[in-house]
Amino acid sequence: MSETVSQPDAGLAGRNALVTGGSRGIGRAIVERLAGAGMDVTFTYLGNEAAANEVVSANPGLKITAVKVDARDSAAARQCVEAVIERVGRIDVLVNNAGVIRDNLLPLLEDDDLKTVFATNIEGVFNFCRAVVPFMMSKRYGRIINISSVSADKGGRGQTNYAASKGAINSFTKSLAVEVGRRGIRVNAVAPGVIETEMSQEVRDLAGDEIISNIVLKRYGLPSEIADAVWFLSSDLASYVTGQILSVDGGFKM
Repeated sequence: MSETVSQPDAGLAGRNALVTGGSRGIGRAIVERLAGAGMDVTFTYLGNEAAANEVVSANPGLKITAVKVDARDSAAARQCVEAVIERVGRIDVLVNNAGVIRDNLLPLLEDDDLKTVFATNIEGVFNFCRAVVPFMMSKRYGRIINISSVSADKGGRGQTNYAASKGAINSFTKSLAVEVGRRGIRVNAVAPGVIETEMSQEVRDLAGDEIISNIVLKRYGLPSEIADAVWFLSSDLASYVTGQILSVDGGFKM
């Protein structure tokens, strides 16, 4: 008779998470993965209220709450964090997923293409981390996962602004990990490759065969595969992991 192997406890059930940009694609997959693990999940969205409401209605029985917040607004981020803590008592996991792309060749980029990408992808992460960290420090517990991109290390044409923003997130992640580690807070990032989402649709349509030829596993990634990586870094199974950038890219440009 084979023995039953007990599975380690991930330590997420009953805890609370805040996910920015959770209404579609990777963000939605993260929300559903963490909520499915027994967490109370609040996620933010900016403009698509219908998509946000659909995430909630499509997951009856799970604890999921949608709130409209502009991550670029530091006051709004702080108010969001305070409201979540007032409602559920604490924030154990913060996932900074909100992000935008404005791809174009460098000479063709407008000022707003830089400002919008940097404000959302960099300032948004700063805003939410700055608001959440004091509460996590007071509890001496916290997990912060920033969504980066393989673009930070493996440059692509037309992505100077986006790659720069994600490179900044990688550096931010490592520095914050050093800053808060002694207070029981782990900080990591997940760097997705080319994932089957609405955001990557145009790129996949234009250069599908070329992209696939540069991926060792010869397929695009799924949002659920990024969500699994976030789940792992949020869990107690990653209790000795901090300051790391976890690439989930199928071997992109190896």
